[in-house]
Amino acid sequence: MVQFDAIELELFKNLFISISEEMGAVLERTSLSPNIKERKDFSCALFNKRGETFAQGSHIPVHLGAMPLSVQASLDYVNFEEGDVVILNDPYKGGTHLPDVTCISPVFTEHSLSFFVANRAHHSDIGGMSPGSMPLASEIFQEGLIIPPVKLVKKGELDKDLLNFILANVRTPEERKGDITAQIAANNKGRIRLEETIKKYGPEIITEYASLIQDYTEKILRETIKTIPDGEYEFCDYMDDDGISNEPVKIAVKMTIKRDRAIIDFSSSSKQVAGGINANSAVTYSAVLYVFRSLVEEDIPFNTGLLRPLAIIAPKGTVINAEYPAATAGGNVETSQRIVDVLLGALYQAVPKKIPAASSGTMNNVTFGGFDPERKSRFAYYETIGGGMGAGLNYNGLSGVHTHMTNSLNTPLEAMEKYLPLYIQKYSIRSRSGGSGKNRGGDGIIREYKFRVPTQISIISERRKFSPYGLEGGGNGEKGINRLIRSNGQKIKLGSKVNLKADTGDVLHIETPGGGGYGKKD
Repeated sequence: MVQFDAIELELFKNLFISISEEMGAVLERTSLSPNIKERKDFSCALFNKRGETFAQGSHIPVHLGAMPLSVQASLDYVNFEEGDVVILNDPYKGGTHLPDVTCISPVFTEHSLSFFVANRAHHSDIGGMSPGSMPLASEIFQEGLIIPPVKLVKKGELDKDLLNFILANVRTPEERKGDITAQIAANNKGRIRLEETIKKYGPEIITEYASLIQDYTEKILRETIKTIPDGEYEFCDYMDDDGISNEPVKIAVKMTIKRDRAIIDFSSSSKQVAGGINANSAVTYSAVLYVFRSLVEEDIPFNTGLLRPLAIIAPKGTVINAEYPAATAGGNVETSQRIVDVLLGALYQAVPKKIPAASSGTMNNVTFGGFDPERKSRFAYYETIGGGMGAGLNYNGLSGVHTHMTNSLNTPLEAMEKYLPLYIQKYSIRSRSGGSGKNRGGDGIIREYKFRVPTQISIISERRKFSPYGLEGGGNGEKGINRLIRSNGQKIKLGSKVNLKADTGDVLHIETPGGGGYGKKD
């Protein structure tokens, strides 16, 4: 066994993280779409030869917890060779939802498979029944092109036929080509940097420290769980609907703490639904890992070691572990957020002073597209909008931020108006939408899009019927509002999830939820 000390462990931890961060910088700077370049809706990580994470960049939580399953699924389908890049997006073979495209590259030492580098990026369109590939679908085939684990690059040679096949099935092929090749470039950079590190320190040292970092993360999480009183803690909350029916969808958890382990049981959650808010097990695992990592006060790396003290029960056929061919576009972005809310609600009963009130609880997904006559080309766009953060014991919630399972930025208005045939008519904080209390919840956002051409729109949002909860007597956050304002001034209230067509001059008005308040106001 390699001799090590805490300083060496910290040095290698940061060395590995720096490789992931450099991959992210390459992906950001070489991509074409605003969603990746401006919003940074991507994630990069390093994996051992079994597909277990040992380092990641500070990117998107819902991506990072699920990516090991992508690498592991690829190992089941592909025989990796030097110079390969595997591409996939299939939620039933390691993906999360179809717009999230993952690229995986092996790293060999002396012709032996040793590690993987991978990145996942949300593409603004991957085909399907509506621009942006986030429709109100009832089966996955309607949501876009399904890509199983397959080699896009074979021994260093790009498979142009496969790339052309993918580009033939999307609305914005040039943008997709630019983003996919940026993902390949990011992996190449990560592979080169990891190979340099292996050459400098030796494969045995790197392999050992990759394992020790996972062990360290496991150790610290176990110590954190020990501080939670043993017992069973239950909580449930509801999603507004699935976009097909108006019935609420239950997300429920029973959490059992036993010494340094936690059993997280979602068996009482709703069965999978007709609409596209079904999550797969990878998304559910991501949410669980995120919450338990958030309990740890030390600066530990996010890796597969977090999973070892946890037993997750997610029955197949439920909305948190749906079976093929259920639609999944909203599961990754919306159901993941409600899973976090119920986990925090359960933990509040055990460690109330550590847990904040509910944040906005939605990514407020807006996708749209159409034909731009000025550029004589089609356009497709996707973004999420921030909201209010829940308040805690000693702090007010932040306003107008992305919380929990998302970590992306807003798109600058100048970038949107440059890329797209629209104006951003209003972009402001939604004053006093946060819950009242000793500490106030953060306020949401108001965003208005005025379209200059006829545009097809899809919205997948939450917390339009059920408010973000307050704690310790704090008030609930305000529910969100979706509205279409016609050019003649007619105002049309929209549901949480909707497909619609806007005409030239119409305005889409979005008000995002505020966070819950904490404590009774004096």
